[in-house]
Amino acid sequence: MAINKLAIIRYQTLNKCFSNTCRTYYVENLIEECNDAIYEFGENGIGIKKRQLFEDIKFMESSQGWSIPLERIRDGRRVYYKYEDKNFSINNQPLNETESNQLKEALVTLSRFKGLPQVEWVSEIAARIDSGLSLSTNNQNIIEFEQNNYLKGLDHITPIYNAILFKQVLQISYESFKRNGIQSFLIHPYFLKQYNNRWFVFGLNDLTNRLINLSLDRIVEVNPSSINYRPNESVDFSELFDDIVGISIDNSAKIQNIILEVSNVIMPYIETKPLHGSQKIQEKNEKHSIITLELIPNYELEALILSYGDNIQVVEPIQLRGKIAERVSNLFEQYKIVKSAS
Repeated sequence: MAINKLAIIRYQTLNKCFSNTCRTYYVENLIEECNDAIYEFGENGIGIKKRQLFEDIKFMESSQGWSIPLERIRDGRRVYYKYEDKNFSINNQPLNETESNQLKEALVTLSRFKGLPQVEWVSEIAARIDSGLSLSTNNQNIIEFEQNNYLKGLDHITPIYNAILFKQVLQISYESFKRNGIQSFLIHPYFLKQYNNRWFVFGLNDLTNRLINLSLDRIVEVNPSSINYRPNESVDFSELFDDIVGISIDNSAKIQNIILEVSNVIMPYIETKPLHGSQKIQEKNEKHSIITLELIPNYELEALILSYGDNIQVVEPIQLRGKIAERVSNLFEQYKIVKSAS
């Protein structure tokens, strides 16, 4: 049985009732106490019935719960409930199996977010909890996130995050893939975003007064600057990426209607995992389907289309079709087998 917020409220309420030696609690009293507690915690309109009460008692008595020593005492035709041991309380018991598993999986999940601020304590606290509560009796890992633990730049996440939080301008030394040597940027950081297992910081370039993004794995050094921070007043990052795939943004570009011909071999996959939120199916036949996307073409879109090989063909716009054709041609030249003269 999963232990959620309402369940915890009910278990704690029942525990208090069973421990109370100054009052007798019949079924209707227990239901009333639980519903009052639920209402007190702001869960209006959500109450329990007799069936839920008995399910809760059954769980509390089980080994998955707390194995409570509950006594059922007859009073004529009625029955009231109390602990056999007046000193017993579920709050004095070790974690039950359900709680141990939930705590362990929560720690495992948090530990996947390596490098992120606010969770740097997880490794240390997980070791202490594991040692103190012996959570490692089952070492089976049942969840894993897609993450590149060898990616450079993860150590920059915390200082950049804090700079955004506390409105601090940063002096960033940056080594681009496209240019030789190290560049220096004064950036007013606004937003951190992960895409394709890489992290990017978006901010205002102090020199050009334009929004730029820098890949954290290409950052050489991050230092605070004393110049005045200019807050973000024009970019809504909750909507900024709605019209693109990935993170490459051309402020001068416009949204276009992209028409793709998709092989029915992969169409079920494309339907369950759309290329973009604007994806619509226009028509289908025995061999392929026609889908449309409403977005701004960029490098990431080209890479996404090419990742499906000959199963996706760009129909329109012509400019995007030409770019894909050029890249396919270059790829063909790289892999072309040169026949030796006989």
